[in-house]
Amino acid sequence: MTDKKHKPVQETELTEADKAEAILKKYDKESDKMEYTGVMGRIVAGLAIAFSLFQLYTATFGVLDAQLQRAVHLGFGLVLVYLLYPTRKGWSRHKLHPFDLLLALLGAAAPAYILLNYKSLVLRAGMVSGADLAMGLLGVLLVIEAARRVVGLPMVCVVLLFLAYAFAGPYMPGVLAHRGLTPEQLISHLYFTTEGIFGIPLGVSSTFIFLFILFGAYLESTGLGKFFIDLANSIAGWASGGPAKVAVMSSGLMGTVSGSSVANVVGTGSLTIPMMKKLGYHKNFAGAVEAAASTGGQLMPPVMGAAAFLMAEFVGVPYLDIVKAAAIPALLYFIGVWLGVHFEARRSNLKGIPRSQLPKMGKLLHERGHLALPLIIIVYLLVAGYTPMRAALVAIVLAIACSALRKNTRMKPIQIVEGLENGAKNVLGVLVACAAAGIIIGVVTKTGVGLKLASGLLELSGGLLLPTMFFTMITAILLGMGVPTTANYVITSTIAAPALVQMGVPVLAAHMFVFYFGIIADVTPPVALAAYAGAGISGGNPLRTGVNASKLAIAAFIIPYMFVLSPVLLMVDATVPTLLFITLTAIIGMIALSSSLIGYLADNCRGWERLVLAVGGLLLIKPGLETDIIGIILSVGIYLLQRRRRQAG
Repeated sequence: MTDKKHKPVQETELTEADKAEAILKKYDKESDKMEYTGVMGRIVAGLAIAFSLFQLYTATFGVLDAQLQRAVHLGFGLVLVYLLYPTRKGWSRHKLHPFDLLLALLGAAAPAYILLNYKSLVLRAGMVSGADLAMGLLGVLLVIEAARRVVGLPMVCVVLLFLAYAFAGPYMPGVLAHRGLTPEQLISHLYFTTEGIFGIPLGVSSTFIFLFILFGAYLESTGLGKFFIDLANSIAGWASGGPAKVAVMSSGLMGTVSGSSVANVVGTGSLTIPMMKKLGYHKNFAGAVEAAASTGGQLMPPVMGAAAFLMAEFVGVPYLDIVKAAAIPALLYFIGVWLGVHFEARRSNLKGIPRSQLPKMGKLLHERGHLALPLIIIVYLLVAGYTPMRAALVAIVLAIACSALRKNTRMKPIQIVEGLENGAKNVLGVLVACAAAGIIIGVVTKTGVGLKLASGLLELSGGLLLPTMFFTMITAILLGMGVPTTANYVITSTIAAPALVQMGVPVLAAHMFVFYFGIIADVTPPVALAAYAGAGISGGNPLRTGVNASKLAIAAFIIPYMFVLSPVLLMVDATVPTLLFITLTAIIGMIALSSSLIGYLADNCRGWERLVLAVGGLLLIKPGLETDIIGIILSVGIYLLQRRRRQAG
């Protein structure tokens, strides 16, 4: 073939890449960055690389005192945010505005004030001067404006609501009343202690989260994402509804690297959604499959969403315990999505891809299997007792080393440097969300509103567990429609999780409950960002795509109730026989529920059969031998009935 013949293909590929990038920027504010060239581009890249080197240095030789480490982390973050995210979208995407430059300099100055006056601030032990208050107020305002730019207005509104509550305490009714805070008290607490902006969320961001995001950036640079898609194709591409099952598998695998639902949708969906449409899937269903699967990526160990690291700190358990607790619920989630895809494929008689057109697994593992070694090793290191920070540090080195095992995957020196730059830029959204969430935590700890709201939630639910869980679910989903998962988890774990704990729910189960529903908001209409991104690629209707994604993700709405009612699923006081039995009955329940929603089990479901399957599925999900037996009888009975009808027809 001549170069001329190749040209149209290259243009098509560029068009698809541009389309995917545009969708990512539209639905993921973190991806809508400035695109500098020349000297400014090199300055920003240099700052990002310096940020990563600082984090690697402290991870290797020991972190600084808590407030110093977090101040440097915040300083780098604010500078990069104001350089990369303009005040208004209408401003040039390639030229820095003087106002943004001024804010970037102030963003460096506010945290630097803590570094330069650290000893004095410690010796004064809470006694703040006029200069302290001025710099503290500046720091708080800079964090709020950074949140507006990177995270969005809903997060800012929540922060402002809590700040207003801090001053309005004397005027609040009933249990919400408190003495109120002066501006000096509030600013001192938020900016000069480790209970506000520089609290646990930013502390976790400045240690564990940064390194895991940097690890993910290097894994993506090695081509691991393409390997996962090819591997999923070789395993399931030939089956009924193959490309859709490939989307579920590849998104689940990518979830071990990426903690962003929207980025996951765009990354894998730009390849899997066109395949699904070509096979015959409706565009609304194709986008929904990718959205549901990609959202579940944040639940997938070993590298889950950033909120999982916060959970380890809040609950006070090793990160490995979070990973173990998440394993079975994540498996059930993806089984639920897989089943929905399978039943839809059988109902619509959708075939797979011919085996001759699929990559061979043996060849694939031989040529690129080494790229997955860092993921395997990081799990081993966590099990072996390494801290998450040390495990991530080793894994970063291994990601670069493993890529060098073969010439076709070897990273060039410039790619290694670019990995440092990309890792620093990728962390900005989480960093700002953690700093803004620190403001919320600061108000909660200073006013005691957390326990008051938990008591109010218990009173509203009449002291009953199921209503309390329901109201907690609604709260988490509503917050998740405009607030990132990290901040969502911070708010709900502070306000709603204590109500569950007061009712005897294990602490880990209560926190995992709010974590799950904060994530599932990404596919819950009317604001379902992952579904909107999937619809953007498929060309489907965003609302219908979101409804379909919610059906496929039904497991995520059910599983949290399961592990609260039966914490064995989180490996809390679990024995192997009990764990196997509960997991098996849960899977049968998933099969019944998925077939009820899709309308197919062994044959097309009639109306009453769908109702019976739904009841059977819910009974299997509720722990208890009697309910399990009834659920199995109902589900198996419908299956046998449909099978006989299909054979007769």
